[in-house]
Amino acid sequence: MKRLNIPIWKTAPFLRLLLPFIAGILLEWYLQIPLTIICISIVCFTTAYLLFYFLPIGVRFKLQSLQGLLLNLILINFGLFITWQKDIRHTNNWYGQNYHDSDYLVVCINEPIVEKTKSYKADGYIESMIRNDSVIKGKGKLLLYFSKDSSVKQLHYGDKILISKNLQAIKNSGNPGAFNYERYAAFQQTFHNVFLKDKDWVKLKETKVNWFNQFIFSATDKILATLEKTVGANTNELGIAEALLIGYTNDLDKDLVQAYSNTGVVHIIAISGMHLGLIYVMLVWIFARTPLIKKSKITQVVLMLSCLWLFSILTGGSASVLRSAVMFSFITVGKTFFRQASIYNSLAASAFVMLCYNPYYLWDVGFQLSYLAVVGIIVFQKPIYNLFYVKNKWIDKVWQLAAVSLAAQILTFPICIYYFHQFPNLFLITNIIAVPLSTIILFTEIGLVALAWIPFVGIYLGKAVAWLVWLMNKIILSVNDIPFAVWDRIPATVFTTWSLYIVVICLAVWLLNKNKQLLEISLFCLLTFTIAQVYGKWQIANQHKLIVYNVPQHQAIDFVEGNNYQFVGDSALLADGMLQNFHLKPGRIQMQLNKQVDSVKNIFTAQDLFYQFGNKKILLIDKSISFEVPQEKINVDIIIISKSPKLYIPQLTNVFNCKQIIFDASNSLWKIEKWKKDCERLHLQNYSVPQQGAFILEL
Repeated sequence: MKRLNIPIWKTAPFLRLLLPFIAGILLEWYLQIPLTIICISIVCFTTAYLLFYFLPIGVRFKLQSLQGLLLNLILINFGLFITWQKDIRHTNNWYGQNYHDSDYLVVCINEPIVEKTKSYKADGYIESMIRNDSVIKGKGKLLLYFSKDSSVKQLHYGDKILISKNLQAIKNSGNPGAFNYERYAAFQQTFHNVFLKDKDWVKLKETKVNWFNQFIFSATDKILATLEKTVGANTNELGIAEALLIGYTNDLDKDLVQAYSNTGVVHIIAISGMHLGLIYVMLVWIFARTPLIKKSKITQVVLMLSCLWLFSILTGGSASVLRSAVMFSFITVGKTFFRQASIYNSLAASAFVMLCYNPYYLWDVGFQLSYLAVVGIIVFQKPIYNLFYVKNKWIDKVWQLAAVSLAAQILTFPICIYYFHQFPNLFLITNIIAVPLSTIILFTEIGLVALAWIPFVGIYLGKAVAWLVWLMNKIILSVNDIPFAVWDRIPATVFTTWSLYIVVICLAVWLLNKNKQLLEISLFCLLTFTIAQVYGKWQIANQHKLIVYNVPQHQAIDFVEGNNYQFVGDSALLADGMLQNFHLKPGRIQMQLNKQVDSVKNIFTAQDLFYQFGNKKILLIDKSISFEVPQEKINVDIIIISKSPKLYIPQLTNVFNCKQIIFDASNSLWKIEKWKKDCERLHLQNYSVPQQGAFILEL
């Protein structure tokens, strides 16, 4: 009997609901459609859809495509509405609509205080504004930074403080290729931050504690205390153990994290679907062998979901782990109660629910990678595994794990290249070793937390965890030291990423179903991808740019010609890898700058003060200098002022004819404000890097 190939959109109806819903989310974010238009559209399309049921059956059959179109339009508008209402800026009491710089703010501490390198950080929630003698209700998140010399350690979750400091809008650095932090914060419904010293805030007697959040924070503190006591404080082993079990990353060593990323196993130290999957497999195995429980499917499902969600809550209830919990909840229910349930339908349903709860998850890298990895494993793991037949039982287990790693990588590598600009060449080796090892560590840690109250058991389990984590770190660092372990600095754009996805998907479906048309599409897209890459290379070869980076308290300037660049700036940026990686490296990857040189070809330097770059004359002032007034003013195109030198703009204008003055991020803000006022009075064009973002001049 011939097997029927039922299209995926028939077996996964939620997929047909999900796609137009996502389209609505995207439209609302990028177009900001008003609520009035959204509501009118919903009413009109819903009314038209319902009217179909009053038509004769024959007419409805002929117009069923129109009915399907209306249903899609309703879902698009539902996505518009959900996204609109999620934006706190549309609520009447959002503080941003009424806030004045002179207002006092009553802010509730929304999480435990976290210590950073130069400050303390916490999320706050504005409850009201005090203006003169009146209290104005307000609501909204606020990012709080406290100076190290303040008495912030007396603050705890739920405390309320009164602050008197002007709020600062969260802005991007403007550096080329930089992470869009402003958008990221907006997705968290946070639009302002404030830096507070002791004089800027007062603790109030009143507190506001949510018992559920308090339970999560208390459980997290107890788990952290247990790990610190048994594994060892202030060690790399402790940081990895905390991250692997509950996703706590504050104690992680940055270089060690980079090594995990370079070797393709960073997912191990980020609570994700893998961790929930391991817990899920363990629970299935336990409940299938437990008397009484194994006879009742309903009991198994209830206990399984309870354990999954309890683990999710105890690990901090982060977005990534809750997302995985929802995903596995739908998969569990679908497999248990609906024998013919499609795994794709369960995944689409879980994504639909998550996006209804928070449509901004759509831009979350973890959300994208989680679903792409799971779909990749479902689609490709079995065909990859069937490529080779292995007789040996243990080698077959290794090949199964390798097949899973390869399948997960197929749909995730294009987006990983887009976000991280690197590809771990040895991911297969590290995953084959690290995934089983991290599984043992995870289960040992669960046993440690559960049995830590038993003195000897807790001590020995803690030592076992410390040794296992040390072993895993040693292996990862050894692989990372191999010269070709990572393919780094890979340029990628939205267009090339989508082109690569079409190539990968069409090739994969062609290999699975032998569809010649899909092969032709993939080859065409591969040609388009190649042309885009060649055109990009040509643009890079002909680029000439001056970039003044926005690096707080640092001077950083690149003179760019083709693939080469000359750096002028603080030596600290050359020594501090984290500063380079965060502020400078993304732009250099985007511009494909491969080589730092002492001097690019078309630049002339005089006394590290005057630069002739192309047809532009540039003056760099980074120290106090006295100029003699010449008989004829010197013409310069740009003056860059750095490191807060003692100078006065009127004196500069007596010496130079300048078209534009740039104040970089190494200057004090109060000095920049003073200089800007002088420039405005003298009608001089000026640019403040810390306020307006990085300065980029195409030559």
